[in-house]
Amino acid sequence: MTPIEGRPILTAGDMRWAEECAIEGGSTVEGLMECAGAGVAEAVRRLAAGSRVLMLCGPGNNGGDGYVAARLLRENGVEVRVAALAEPKTEAAIAARKAWGRAVEAFPEALPDDDAYSPAVVDSVFGTGLSRPLDSAVAHAIDALVDYARLSVAVDLPSGVDTDTGAELNPLQLPEYSLTLALGALKPAHVLQPAASLCGAVRLIDIGLGLDQIGSPRENVSPDETIARPRLIAPQANAHKYNRGMVVVIGGAMPGAAALAVQSAMRAGAGYGLLFAELGTEMPHAVVQRDWSSEALTAAIADKPKVGIVIGPGLGRDDCAVAKLDAAIACERPIVIDGDALHLLEERHFAIFRHRAAIRDRDRRVFLTPHAGEFKALFGDWSGSKIEAARAAARRCGATVVFKGPDTVIAHPNGHTNVALGGSPWLSTA
Repeated sequence: MTPIEGRPILTAGDMRWAEECAIEGGSTVEGLMECAGAGVAEAVRRLAAGSRVLMLCGPGNNGGDGYVAARLLRENGVEVRVAALAEPKTEAAIAARKAWGRAVEAFPEALPDDDAYSPAVVDSVFGTGLSRPLDSAVAHAIDALVDYARLSVAVDLPSGVDTDTGAELNPLQLPEYSLTLALGALKPAHVLQPAASLCGAVRLIDIGLGLDQIGSPRENVSPDETIARPRLIAPQANAHKYNRGMVVVIGGAMPGAAALAVQSAMRAGAGYGLLFAELGTEMPHAVVQRDWSSEALTAAIADKPKVGIVIGPGLGRDDCAVAKLDAAIACERPIVIDGDALHLLEERHFAIFRHRAAIRDRDRRVFLTPHAGEFKALFGDWSGSKIEAARAAARRCGATVVFKGPDTVIAHPNGHTNVALGGSPWLSTA
């Protein structure tokens, strides 16, 4: 099992492409299935710690992976039962079931009872590519079995979730698993809500696709837990407040949110904090300037080599706020646009952002940080994949879009995208 940080995320279509490339390179479907089953068996053997295992197999290749895993577990002395949803339908899955060579119980009739339930349940019913809801009886049976289990493992994905969007195809009926074993590569459903909450811990199983050699059919999308956590670098001996960077936060009549923003910037390592706020705010860790003008902003940053601007928290949405936003953008420094400022953006601003992105000016990068409601107001309704919605928004506006939430997506105008995992629960407070 491999940790998932920094690994590429592949959609269902990407996975089909990767498997086709592997087969063209000399692999076989049966060989890939054997690798997948071996990885599942090894993970379950380690985690089940001598417990009995109930393997739930579907009719496709995901079920075939389950048959392989069951056979290998049995060969290693683990007591295994297999329950099948239906007869296998692919040649590789048929061969895997034949190789299992033992009894196969009917599913969903294989419900546990008080005397003989399996403390380890492995869901190998449906994996990548499912696009329809599970039969209600099947969904209920899986939920009951997982609920009884001491250890519950989903093979590739929890049965009943959409691979590319992370949507639950059977709302209110899908259980939460202890562990999900991503086969070959991560999928969007491993990191996007609500499916990500069902997966439990996610670990990657190498099935021999050789992604490092074949590349990717599109720009890489990779989750990185470090994105959502501060990466604090100790100052060098000759550091001072200006070479560590200056952060300017432009607020409005409600300075609380802006004050929190400049405080956070200082804690993250900025050397100098300047807050433009209209009302009195006492901040011993930052300079507060109550008299706003575009000239004052220009003068404050004119001779500073490292400056970042934050505008939006507590800004307001009046004509004065629009003037502040225009002045901040005109400074041509890296800028984070949040809160109220997002509601003031117009197509003329996007044209500026697209020009900066086209010339790849890293010193004038723009970051938009909408939550779901702000994203809708700014870019319109969206459905389907949050990753693809953020990518489309970034292309449209020419800025890096940080689509916030429990599954924050960070999409750059060049198409590169990251998913920030493990956000703090404190972020769910106002």
